[in-house]
Amino acid sequence: MWGVRTAAAWLLAAAFIVTACDAGAEPLEAGPEQARWLLFSSSDVWREGGFSHGGVLWAPSGLDQQGLVLKMMAGGGVYHYTSGALGNADVRGELISASILPGYRFVRDKLIVTIFLGYDYQHHHLTPDDPSASLRGGYLGVRSGFELWYEPTELTMIAADASVSSIGFSYNARFATGIRVFDWFYVGPEVQGFSAGDNYKQGRAGLYISGLRTGSFEWSTGAGWTMDSDHRSGAYGKLGVFARY
Repeated sequence: MWGVRTAAAWLLAAAFIVTACDAGAEPLEAGPEQARWLLFSSSDVWREGGFSHGGVLWAPSGLDQQGLVLKMMAGGGVYHYTSGALGNADVRGELISASILPGYRFVRDKLIVTIFLGYDYQHHHLTPDDPSASLRGGYLGVRSGFELWYEPTELTMIAADASVSSIGFSYNARFATGIRVFDWFYVGPEVQGFSAGDNYKQGRAGLYISGLRTGSFEWSTGAGWTMDSDHRSGAYGKLGVFARY
């Protein structure tokens, strides 16, 4: 299971990459047809719950150019955990979250790194109420994170992202790599870990498909095996879509 130290290591790695990019990259001008808006949505489910979120990323200089960005997103979902304080009762957690994340995008050749730092809101409703839970009710905090996309060759890609919130020190971290298949999509392995504070933690490993285009939309999907902080395991599935304007 990935921990907070893993997510922090991702952020340190991103800072190193960003420094290297900034040293050699030059500001780029956006063309008149350059897309500046990215609309995105994703959902994932597993035996003990599921989450969905969506939002928009605005890049005034263009999505493929270096410069300032603003990411706004909201979502929610359900998770279950076992509470020792309640006699090992099953607790249903319902999470609602929202973030406003100003950031900066660095571009160098086929490497794109975006870093964020902004506002985070979370509300955790527990049934039955668990006084021992680290997160219950509404919270305001700070969220930081990064996103990375790299194409080492014409047929390969590496993707990584991580974010950490001051709310319960919750985090999410993911790494994926893939090979281009018939110029249709990338396919390859992914690993992921996330935490809702001390309430719930989960680690994953599976197979991931991304870059599948249909009209104005680009799709991603994945499936694999998961294990949580209560040592429960099972399959997971996910689906994402985004569009550029």
